[in-house]
Amino acid sequence: MIQLFKMAVRDLTRNVRRTLLSALALGLGLGLLLLMAAVVRGEIRDSIEKSIKLQSGHMQIRAVSYDQDKTSLVWKDLIESPEALAASVARLPNVKVATPRLIATGIISSGEVSRGIQIVGTDPESEANDPYRGGIVEGSYITADDRDGLLIGQTLAEKLSLSAGDSVLLLANTSDGDVIEQTFTIRGVYTTHTPSLDEGTVLLPLAKAQAITNTAGHASNIFILLQDRENAQDVINLMQTEKYKIETWVDMNPLIVQMESFSGAYMILLYLIVLGVTATVVVNALIMAVFERTREIGILSAIGMRSRQIMTMFLAESAVLAGLGIIFGLILGALFITYSIKVGFYIGDMGVSGLAFPDRLYGYVVPGDVISLTITALVVTLLASLYPAILAARMQPVEALRGGKQS
Repeated sequence: MIQLFKMAVRDLTRNVRRTLLSALALGLGLGLLLLMAAVVRGEIRDSIEKSIKLQSGHMQIRAVSYDQDKTSLVWKDLIESPEALAASVARLPNVKVATPRLIATGIISSGEVSRGIQIVGTDPESEANDPYRGGIVEGSYITADDRDGLLIGQTLAEKLSLSAGDSVLLLANTSDGDVIEQTFTIRGVYTTHTPSLDEGTVLLPLAKAQAITNTAGHASNIFILLQDRENAQDVINLMQTEKYKIETWVDMNPLIVQMESFSGAYMILLYLIVLGVTATVVVNALIMAVFERTREIGILSAIGMRSRQIMTMFLAESAVLAGLGIIFGLILGALFITYSIKVGFYIGDMGVSGLAFPDRLYGYVVPGDVISLTITALVVTLLASLYPAILAARMQPVEALRGGKQS
């Protein structure tokens, strides 16, 4: 076997340019697949993390009758005395933050331009609002006792040509079905680097949101962040109650969870297509080698080399070529992934409302992806090289020698 590999290396060095180009083609395909795997992992991971931090939390406590799709403000659908409930939940093991939030729908107007928005009444001092506090790009953050100030997202500010200090008219639905309007001053403009959310989310202090919607002493939910999202069931077991319903981030983000589940199947199909295309380059190189060495194959057969050994020799060449391509691929993949992790790829606004897609994609490496892609590249290349190997093994010595002389 060692002798066959030595012969394989010798044969591959006969045409160094073709060998390097074939290996580079395989390496480029593998490198791009490693990049794609990292970017897909990173996109799903970032979308889940942003959805948890900005929308759902790891968990939420709601009234049993509350309907998220209707954004109900009727008192029976809200949580009464939410501050006390949030404080008791915050003391539970594995709970990092528990804070009340009031969700309402409204319209923000500036001059002749209006936009439908979601009003989020929140405790400005809560750690759960760190993404907004740390994302201030203009102006200042709101305070709990602010009665005429609000925060808007950068995407919304750009579309309405607004800046910190500008006045806007806010129309909000109330618990009794009316619509109330009030002029507010934009205290600050924030960005969470999630255009779809930044375009439609306006933040108010909880007390002011309750006042303007006539929901004093009530909240839509208790927004909960855990030390680790894997602890969700343990926390639920400590909060069993018939008065409220408890939903986890999995329940509240079904689309992203489905994307995470299906992405593996989609990517496997794409991997095989790309590797199949690049493997054909290796196959073409081996087929050319077979016809160039027809006389040599005839001589080897004439002196007693069996068909199985000839086939193994070409498979050994394929394995060496695949190994060289994999080395190139891992080097290129490392360079591509490093760029994706440090710089990322700007995609802007995907135009998907309600989903926390970031405006920039970053890579995230999972060792299992690297290992599986490397093994897949090797296996696909070896399987594809079976045809030229069998072609060489089936050559008859006399015909091979005659074909070699004619060439």
